[in-house]
Amino acid sequence: MKHFIPVGFLLLSSTILSVAQDSPESVLPGTKQFRKTVVATALENPWEITWGPDNMLWVTERTGKRISRLNPTTGEKKVAITIPEVVAPGGQDGLLGMALHPDLLKGKGTDYVYVFHTYVDEARGARPTVTDPKSPYRFFYGKIIRLTYDKATQTLSGPQEVLAGLPVGNDHLAGRLKFGPDRKLYLTLGDQGNNQLGNFCRPVEAQRLPTRAELDAKNYISYVGKSLRINLDGGIPADNAKLNGVLSHVFTYGHRNPQGIDFGPDGTLYSSEQGPKSDDEVNILKSGGNYGWPHVAGMKDNKGYEFARWAEATTPCSELRFSDITIHPSVPREPESAFTKPMMEPIATMFTVETGFNFQSPVCKGVDFICWPTTGNSNVEYYGNRTWQGKGNGIPGWDQVALVTTLKRGSLYVLPLTANGQKASGKFSRYFQSDNRYRDTAISPDGKTIYIATDAGGMSEAVAGGATRKMVEPGSILAFTYTGEGTAAPVTQTTKPASTSAPTPPPVLGDIPQFTAAQAAAGVKTYNAECAVCHGSTLTNGTFAPPLAGEYFKTTWAGKPLNQFFETAKQMPPGSPGALSDATVAEIVAYILETNAYKAGPAPLPTNRDTMRKMTLR
Repeated sequence: MKHFIPVGFLLLSSTILSVAQDSPESVLPGTKQFRKTVVATALENPWEITWGPDNMLWVTERTGKRISRLNPTTGEKKVAITIPEVVAPGGQDGLLGMALHPDLLKGKGTDYVYVFHTYVDEARGARPTVTDPKSPYRFFYGKIIRLTYDKATQTLSGPQEVLAGLPVGNDHLAGRLKFGPDRKLYLTLGDQGNNQLGNFCRPVEAQRLPTRAELDAKNYISYVGKSLRINLDGGIPADNAKLNGVLSHVFTYGHRNPQGIDFGPDGTLYSSEQGPKSDDEVNILKSGGNYGWPHVAGMKDNKGYEFARWAEATTPCSELRFSDITIHPSVPREPESAFTKPMMEPIATMFTVETGFNFQSPVCKGVDFICWPTTGNSNVEYYGNRTWQGKGNGIPGWDQVALVTTLKRGSLYVLPLTANGQKASGKFSRYFQSDNRYRDTAISPDGKTIYIATDAGGMSEAVAGGATRKMVEPGSILAFTYTGEGTAAPVTQTTKPASTSAPTPPPVLGDIPQFTAAQAAAGVKTYNAECAVCHGSTLTNGTFAPPLAGEYFKTTWAGKPLNQFFETAKQMPPGSPGALSDATVAEIVAYILETNAYKAGPAPLPTNRDTMRKMTLR
């Protein structure tokens, strides 16, 4: 059922400086208003959404392993295919990008849909960076496949492999797939989250280019941190740029996590890319371009970022504890200005701060990444009024803009572009703020409605302040239809008034949780392998999941029985809940307790739920 919510929205704007750098504080009110509609709910992490030639919304469900078609008016869902080969053990993998063939349903015999997904391929061999034989990522790769659509049955079938064995991991996969006006496929691949969190001892290889020997062996490990340009049969286009004298699929390089790409009507390829603690980027991708990562984040301005080479530490990296706030003195560091190779700078950043910015603001109560100036941008889509001429003329004033969805900010940002589309021409505007994680957009044929897919879970900035894990429309497709001009309300949801009832009495405390030092020691290894990529290597510095230590942990769990926390831990990792044994989860919980100043003792942490129920977290 569809839910209509009449609501106006504030346009929050941030100033673009002469070098297209924004600070997060420079926010101005806007003037456009929209009506919000909930089109569909209960989707399993919708990741790609696009308007099809059948006037249906085509959607990939990352963890649902499905491609579905949604009626934008009724919300009716038709599953076109479920792909059993898709494997999604973590929070960023699964069924990702999708590109519809330009001639789909035109009677030309090319009713094809291309998708990118992760899978297990033991025949290809283990990934060299994953040595744990039990890791779900040991034989983990990505591939593009082609599916054929049957109009009569409204289903997809006949998967054909286009390009397989692509590098993926447990972090920074990217995975956006688009059809270019040149009838080539374009795919983004992230840097695998190396040099940070649970992968901090692995070097970033976004600057490393493929060799002829690697390509002859179909070894694509050097494709990390790149965008690719691919023939429809998986081959290398003859007119791709030669990099270091080698012709490969690589279109651009030097990327961190380029989750979004889209083409303008003149063939300009726009990209959105997630930065570290500052400087999310909006780029224009050009053949052979180097975009600077990991040496540069945003502009080469020595602001808010320096490159720390953890893998090159003089103290063995395995003996260190990662922190991007206090970097160990044995870790080599360099300012952005030390990078002297030619590079392409972004047309805008989201957002740039001066060196010395406080990345540990007390406002976020230990969930530091929520207060960082980044937005967690997830996709970019070109929007131009000229596209909608004769079809309703679109949204007034948006003659040429880039729409950027954000995960951390739960908002859509709009960046005006110059007449030729090659530069930013004004201020970012912020729309549709809510307790959601916005993943992708699609536009109606008349240009008046913006459809947004939301994640099924995760963390975002809360409308009421701080951070929240309670998404208001998880796993949904939302529609925002332009209704007119005028000063708008600040957000797309209302916050509940503070309770006036009597305060809740303090809980009755049970026994202090017990565990052994051996359990905690064993938990360290498993935590680093399974949990650190989301929750952080220190349990407090993750950028996808809540802290498991410090003020946030205490506020969230104090007074609650241990079995409740244990059952929550059993639902991890998110892509395969329940995959870890009770004994393994008990070891992880023991490590978390030890980190939170609980003392080990002679009695082990039990796995019996009734026994744990009698223990209370403080």
